Amino acid sequence: MVVLYARIMARPPRPSPREVAPGWPDVEAVDPVGEVARLFARNVADAIGDRSVRAVAKDTGVDHTTILSLLAGRAWPDLATIAKLELGLGVDLWPGRPTRD
Repeated sequence: MVVLYARIMARPPRPSPREVAPGWPDVEAVDPVGEVARLFARNVADAIGDRSVRAVAKDTGVDHTTILSLLAGRAWPDLATIAKLELGLGVDLWPGRPTRD
């Protein structure tokens, strides 16, 4: 019996949303993926409103440090985080496809 072990290749690090969207979160990003991330973060901030991040974390099941990282552009949201935030906040947060000139 021959057993082969696959070599696990680490995924190269990718830049943070803030790095691909200079001027985060106020300036429109040239990079379309960075722009979607920026708009998503803006939508989250709008949905949070005057509530505390800890209160939103409790309502959504998303750790408050994750929410803060998303708002600051330090982390990319994964699908589970997006779903929890949308369900817990009761709003659609995904900004859709940015328009191209």
